[in-house]
Amino acid sequence: MQWKGRRGSRNIEDRRSQRSGATVAGTGGIGLLAVVVIAYFLGIDVTPLLQETPIEQAAPAELTEADRQAGEFVSVVLADTEQIWADIFAEQVGQRYTPTVLVLYKGVTQSACGGASGATGPFYCPGDRKIYLDTDFFVTLSRRLGAGGDFAAAYVVAHEVAHHVQDELGLLGEANAVRARVDEVQSNAISVRIELQADCYSGIWARHVDERFGTLEEGDIEEAMNAARQIGDDMLQRNAGRVPMPHTFTHGTSDQRMRWFATGYRRGDLTACDTFAAARL
Repeated sequence: MQWKGRRGSRNIEDRRSQRSGATVAGTGGIGLLAVVVIAYFLGIDVTPLLQETPIEQAAPAELTEADRQAGEFVSVVLADTEQIWADIFAEQVGQRYTPTVLVLYKGVTQSACGGASGATGPFYCPGDRKIYLDTDFFVTLSRRLGAGGDFAAAYVVAHEVAHHVQDELGLLGEANAVRARVDEVQSNAISVRIELQADCYSGIWARHVDERFGTLEEGDIEEAMNAARQIGDDMLQRNAGRVPMPHTFTHGTSDQRMRWFATGYRRGDLTACDTFAAARL
């Protein structure tokens, strides 16, 4: 993906140098990382478990060159989403798109949806309409999940922005209202449809960003598809040494995630991404 030297977004809230980080005493880094990865993608927030461990206030984080590069990268990708979704909303929805704000942090921070940390992973919070991202997650994505490449990272950002798009369209609020009234298995099933639609919207973005800016390079779509495969619920449960249990899925299988991303990329139209009406996911 050609991103260096391109326009960044003004809707970045960078908290990485604030005195808001925390260290978890007595917890091994690799072991904690494994728990964090599994917890996020299986839809389990292990923040309460981490909070039972002594927490020390950390000094303001010192940004490394890798941190700065990651921040610039996220800013460029976010700027692309802003332009693309503004165009799509004007052409396909007939309304104005209001961009989200993306919060960069290191360690822990606070959101309207509660504490954000490595245990929660990247997420969109409807309460304040912001995305929360610790860019160290990109290292996890590449080294531990086998989804390397800059466009794999761009897919992560685009997926979270897609949740904001759902919020703008009123779909996220409606789906979450239904989830609050049903049992856990039904709620998980609705969550899968939410996540697969976000994957489909990510595919739409990928198609339009290439058509408008020509920034995609050979292999970029394959990187995104591989990322979608690696973070399927069935793949993650198998890699965690578990037998896949469909009733616990919250994001969809590897095949489903790849297929819906590909659908969005191939069709480029919001109507192609109605996972809520789909008889087959």
